[in-house]
Amino acid sequence: MSVRTTREPGELFGPRTTLFADVLSVGLATAVVCLPLVTAPAALSTACAVLRGVREDRPATAGRYFGLLRQRLRGGDLAAGAVVLAGVLLLVADLALAGAGLPGARLFAVLAGAIGAGAAVVGLRACARPASLTDWPAAVREAARDAVRDPGGSGLVLLALAAAVLCAWMLLPLAFLAPGPLALALTAVDVRQESA
Repeated sequence: MSVRTTREPGELFGPRTTLFADVLSVGLATAVVCLPLVTAPAALSTACAVLRGVREDRPATAGRYFGLLRQRLRGGDLAAGAVVLAGVLLLVADLALAGAGLPGARLFAVLAGAIGAGAAVVGLRACARPASLTDWPAAVREAARDAVRDPGGSGLVLLALAAAVLCAWMLLPLAFLAPGPLALALTAVDVRQESA
């Protein structure tokens, strides 16, 4: 992502500080849109699209975020959210059953965790794909291919997710800002993959 590095006349802060503030405002808007839970994939995908626009000198503001979200919100986005919510609930139920002391619980918990991590990587990478704005199945297929072809990028996605979760766990108000840096990291991984 190329960002202007010089200050404009009269500009109080540099462009990187402005980008940081924009990322936080987009993150806050994303967190608010994610509250109904089924809107989470559409919200994160829109945040990635807004942040991707910085490369073309388009503003990364909450206003642009909500404008793009209004244009793209459709039934497929809610279906994607329902699939994600069902998957998370299934993983939580599986891990709860493994914790109940069933035979082979440790192996089952490790396997369920690995499947959950893989699904999270594919889902998050799909949110960063431009195709997610119009076609979720195509975005998921592309993300699954990228997850296999680019294990380094998949590791970066997991690290970004872990950092966002850790920040939210350590200080709850950060949960409302964490989606912005997460979307920036996902977009950077996707742009990195495109230029490789």
